[in-house]
Amino acid sequence: MLRQLEYLVALAREQHFARAAAACFVSQPSLSAGIRKLEAELGVPVIRRGNRYQGLTPEGEHVLVWAHRVLAEREALVQELASLRGELTGTLRLGAIPTALTVTSLLSAPFCERHPDAKVSLESLSSRDISRRLADFEIDAALTYLDDDALRDMHRLPLYEERYVLLTPSDGPYGARAEVRWSQAAALPLCLLAPRMRNRRILDENFAADGAHAAPAVESDTVAGLYAHLATGRWSSVISHSWLHMFGTPPGMRVVRLAGPARGPRVGLAVVAQNPQPPMVRALLAVAREVGVRDALDALLHTHLD
Repeated sequence: MLRQLEYLVALAREQHFARAAAACFVSQPSLSAGIRKLEAELGVPVIRRGNRYQGLTPEGEHVLVWAHRVLAEREALVQELASLRGELTGTLRLGAIPTALTVTSLLSAPFCERHPDAKVSLESLSSRDISRRLADFEIDAALTYLDDDALRDMHRLPLYEERYVLLTPSDGPYGARAEVRWSQAAALPLCLLAPRMRNRRILDENFAADGAHAAPAVESDTVAGLYAHLATGRWSSVISHSWLHMFGTPPGMRVVRLAGPARGPRVGLAVVAQNPQPPMVRALLAVAREVGVRDALDALLHTHLD
């Protein structure tokens, strides 16, 4: 039945018979036959019949939840047996919100160094997708904001707090300042992340707390897109200090401290609360507790401020 459960998970994910079959490396007739066999064994219909995929039945939705759980337990068993031999094999499936992607190498690099037979698969995901995919066992762990209510039942390991600074042209009005207020930063030509992103909503709250409203000339849904515009020297931005780890300070720009009580939310690892945890997750948590992400990012920030 395990193979049939894999077919069902792939079909629910791909929403298309041909794509699901390709993902499982079987023909479409083989996948359809496997789904019918699953229905016969369980005695319930799991998909809505039609010329095309039309979704799961209510019974199918319940079966899908168990399918994710059973397949995750199967993978955990394989990893546990490998760990008994002193090995860690398989793939760590790691999700990260876009604003935390720059930090993932601080975890993945020492993880791979410690476990050379393991691989890492990294995806950029929204906070909503992270909570859903963790619950469905589609990813093993996620680097995300830990104050998300959807993570209430998850095990959470804090790694750092976002600290916000102004990245501005050296020859601009605040290029020679050691510190500026949020309201002063709001008056600059700005490039910020898009309003639908959590980071932007946090920044808007901080601007408002200082009696200001930011009206950026450029908005991007990726940190890379934001930095591409900053490199022109035409705009300033309020950035998280964690982005300095990957992108640094573009030529002709300076990092300036922002005055005020505003502090960013905690960022860390979220995993499904299980006992025992799968070996892959245990190994990642062990690395995360030892590498000192907060200290590394704070030291980097002080270097750029100095």
